[in-house]
Amino acid sequence: MPVTNIRGVNINWQVIGETGPWIMLTTGGRRGHDEFIPLAKKLAGLGHRVALHDRRNTGASDVLIAGAESEEVIWTEDMYALMQKLGALPAFFGGSSSGARTSILFALRHPEAVRGLLLMRITGGAFAAGRLPDNYYGQFIRAAQAGGMDAVCATEQWSERIAANPRNGEYLRSLAPEKFIAVLTRWKEAFEAGVHLPVMGVTDEELGSIRVPTLVIPGNDKTHSSASGLAAHRLIPGSQLHQLPIEDQDVPLIPFGEWSPYEDEIATVVTRFIKDVTAGR
Repeated sequence: MPVTNIRGVNINWQVIGETGPWIMLTTGGRRGHDEFIPLAKKLAGLGHRVALHDRRNTGASDVLIAGAESEEVIWTEDMYALMQKLGALPAFFGGSSSGARTSILFALRHPEAVRGLLLMRITGGAFAAGRLPDNYYGQFIRAAQAGGMDAVCATEQWSERIAANPRNGEYLRSLAPEKFIAVLTRWKEAFEAGVHLPVMGVTDEELGSIRVPTLVIPGNDKTHSSASGLAAHRLIPGSQLHQLPIEDQDVPLIPFGEWSPYEDEIATVVTRFIKDVTAGR
């Protein structure tokens, strides 16, 4: 799989499909891009080129604990630089969970580079607000405080980063715990500033300022409740809503892999949406 240095970080990526409109799909959490490969293949079969990548600090890409801006803003700038290198701009941007949120931030920062947004499993609500700051940052800050970087490397999420890319182990163990704690604390505070918004991380005014065509496919668990998707649809002018034949479940998180029975439907809806946008409808 190709690896390209993007803004000082080696990013693991691939493109599925050879012709047609460009799409960049971004996964959620700190997961690598592999979970989107089946959907990307379906979209490629319907005439698209789909760019997938492991964001920095996720998957098999490099870890770099640095940056004054929020981690998700840093990801948007990496996405822009990667797609620019691929000659793929403007493109359709979308994803699931934090991938959807990062795509919204991308559109706010680079509207000229976006043909449309494809937003799945949008995050919001009190449950997500209480869970995610600790899931992304708080638990690792405590690990570093208690046991230094060896304790951080032993956690499930960072041990996965090391297994996928051994250079990450060398980097993390060489990092001063104080620096790790300071950067993650800054990222956690930036993240927490937007957790109680209807669409996590994005104000109503920002959503109302979006002028690119947008497709919203709501989620159905306590982290990605359908209410959050409906709020995004209501607040983004002219957005289209597609509701899958699913109901909200009283569970913390439904893995994206469990949506595999709906991938054909998602691919068909996305294809129709892109055709309408491309035709100016």
